[in-house]
Amino acid sequence: MKLIVQPDDGLGPLMKAVQHAKTSIDLVVFRFDRVDLEKALAAAVARGVVVRVLIAYTNGGGEKLLRKLEPRLLQAGVTVTRTADDLPRYHGKMTIIDDELFVLGFNFTRQDIERSRSFGLITHDKKLVKEAASLFEADSTRQPYSSTHDRFVVSPETSRERLTGVIEKARKQLLIYNDNVSDKLMLRLLRERADAGVEIRVIGKLAKHIPGVSARKLSDMRLHVRALISDGTTAFVGSQGLRKPEMDERREIGLIVKDARIAKKMHAVFEADWALTKGPKTQADDEDDSDLTGEAAAG
Repeated sequence: MKLIVQPDDGLGPLMKAVQHAKTSIDLVVFRFDRVDLEKALAAAVARGVVVRVLIAYTNGGGEKLLRKLEPRLLQAGVTVTRTADDLPRYHGKMTIIDDELFVLGFNFTRQDIERSRSFGLITHDKKLVKEAASLFEADSTRQPYSSTHDRFVVSPETSRERLTGVIEKARKQLLIYNDNVSDKLMLRLLRERADAGVEIRVIGKLAKHIPGVSARKLSDMRLHVRALISDGTTAFVGSQGLRKPEMDERREIGLIVKDARIAKKMHAVFEADWALTKGPKTQADDEDDSDLTGEAAAG
């Protein structure tokens, strides 16, 4: 298992994998403006790699860019499929290259990769790669997806249950990256853990004040990550945050990691970011979840 930290690592880890791909590349796209990656995909096709791209039918104002991307990829020999429109968003960020799975918190854009805090995870775990391939096939063929792996987190099928499990198991400390923690049940659960003596800190925003929970705004870069770090031993990275739409209504993809080495690296990044955060605390006005479905909070 490897951790990608943005903006530190850039597109390098993914580009290297694409350039060395031998048999197949499956890539899920929500936003995309990286010409270098587009050329690398075309080059992979030219050397005999089967490249398939699953593109979101909408992304909140950027559909024109996606529709322009599709014919360019087709001309390069890429197999292009568009997601269904049965969910409000197909917002997951995932790539499978040969036997390697990338689960990402960032899009394939310069803003996300070069000017935002985010994470990604790389694994060769055969069961996880198989599970991710199953999801890719289901969404590409517009068939139902059935989850079989308890660490592969997919909305709307399993996110609420599995993220609840990560939070409930925290005993000493829970660190959260999230632009707006607003789901009522999750807010209640955080309060329960705080009441139980768990130290909880949020880089981002809480929709409601929770006694014992500190929330601060990331000050030196854009926040574009959904992540949890529990007790320095367990971590979650994905595209879904603790908001009702992201857990219950949209396609989101994430991964739970029970690896102290990865969790400690993420912990160190969090502490460095926390030291630079603005003010002792920031809280959003109380808001109903129905007001928090905009793409500005969901990119």
